[in-house]
Amino acid sequence: MHRAQKHHMAQLDLAFTPAQSRLLRVVAHYGDAPPRMADLAARLEVVPRAVTTLVDALEEQGAVRRVPDPANRRVVRVELTGTGRATLDALRSARRSAAEDILAPLSAEQRDTLGGLLAALVDREGPHR
Repeated sequence: MHRAQKHHMAQLDLAFTPAQSRLLRVVAHYGDAPPRMADLAARLEVVPRAVTTLVDALEEQGAVRRVPDPANRRVVRVELTGTGRATLDALRSARRSAAEDILAPLSAEQRDTLGGLLAALVDREGPHR
């Protein structure tokens, strides 16, 4: 899946690492309430310094921006820019296209079976049982 997605991203001329792509998805998940840097580190299960590095790179590309928290100016929040939203849409499109490529050889019945199997795995207690 990763290889197919990378191929589709290359066609779109997107130069984002998987970690940067994941950070964009996590920031978007928060919607209109931009997350704190600490929230991102906890959600991504990484040290805060790793988030700083990711945000630095994405900010340089114009995909995110740091904004002060209106209630506490010492707190930094991260929000998507218009470029970040467009990039996220392109990344989602690349992921969808990659999934379609991978699943193309399967019949509708086989896809349903695979979907059920994957759902059963996801419904378990998660990867960190």
